[in-house]
Amino acid sequence: MPRLSCKAGAESGCVNGQFFISLLNPGIGLLFAAAFFLLWLNRHERYVAYAAGAYTTSALAFLIQDLGPVLPMELQRLPANIGFLATGVLFAAAIIKRYDLPIPWRPMALTAALSTKVFLWFLLAQPSIAARILAISIGAGIIALMVVRALWPIGKPYLIDRVLFWVAVFSALNLIIRPIVLLSLGGGFDNYVGFQQSVYWTTVQFSQAMVSIVAAISLMVAVAIDQINELRRQVDDDNLSGLLNRRGFEAQAGAALRRCLDEGRPVALMIADLDHFKLINDNHGHAVGDAIIAAFGAHVRLIGPAEMIAGRIGGEEFALLVPGAGIEAARQLAEAVRTGLQAACADRIPAKLCPTVSLGIAIGAPGTGLSALMADADQALYEAKRTGRNRVRTFTPKPVRLAAG
Repeated sequence: MPRLSCKAGAESGCVNGQFFISLLNPGIGLLFAAAFFLLWLNRHERYVAYAAGAYTTSALAFLIQDLGPVLPMELQRLPANIGFLATGVLFAAAIIKRYDLPIPWRPMALTAALSTKVFLWFLLAQPSIAARILAISIGAGIIALMVVRALWPIGKPYLIDRVLFWVAVFSALNLIIRPIVLLSLGGGFDNYVGFQQSVYWTTVQFSQAMVSIVAAISLMVAVAIDQINELRRQVDDDNLSGLLNRRGFEAQAGAALRRCLDEGRPVALMIADLDHFKLINDNHGHAVGDAIIAAFGAHVRLIGPAEMIAGRIGGEEFALLVPGAGIEAARQLAEAVRTGLQAACADRIPAKLCPTVSLGIAIGAPGTGLSALMADADQALYEAKRTGRNRVRTFTPKPVRLAAG
């Protein structure tokens, strides 16, 4: 809202102070816009680009509002406040897109359009500074509430996820409640000189600066966490099968096994081995062998339960840990893996080739570690191989012989 002015005398210091205050939000906006742009050059994530756009429009809106030339009928207020609404839309899109949720572009656009229409009415038809403040602030607050609504039902595994959620909550409350309270206490404004020197505008400048800084830092931390997770996936994933590699499987399966045993939940482990795989590679080439591995990984991901942890732990050997699965559920899943392999490979390999897989199952017991459970499942797998391959076997502990008394 417009340039500041003070009365003559001590005005020089006042004008200088107000001028530098008016540069606070544009400076913050341009700084974070540049930071997010550099992050986007590195990651090319769309939500990072939205954040860069949000801080760019914020800086431009404050510059037009505070330092732009005065237009007839105060029309410079229109692009400035459209910029404020665009800032809210782009930042909401950045947070929502970070979670791969659908962005409510249409509701946000309709809210921004309605706010702009009300703003124009109270700018041109029935001039009222207070009404214009409420039109834009409440519109931006409703857009922030759309972020709250989008994030409310989803899991928030990291502290930064909860911080982003509460940043959205605080932004919505700040935008909706603050102007209502301050305007009711201070009344309206006769002109922009009084508005610019008001407690309300000082509150806007500093609260907006704090929200901008907290929001930017929070989103940057989220970007860093996403980068770390991506690097961890690159370290832990097997590109060919689309499953975890041995390191990633042992880390995740070990933690899941401990949780299940601590909670008294059943847990099953399966070791699967593609039959005669060396012969397939020798007779048909490694490209065909790779296609079977890729098909097996896709097949397992398709039919496995959500909690399943699956990894490729050797050349043609795989491990599947299934929390919550008892012996019957494990057998059913193992049979589905076995019987569905040929169909999963059908469009990837020569028609005459019929790959098969053998599986061994072991059930977790109190005090069992992952390595011991894998050894039990491997023993069951050996039995499946020994008795003809292309079958499922379950580990059976050897009976304990009591010493003669």
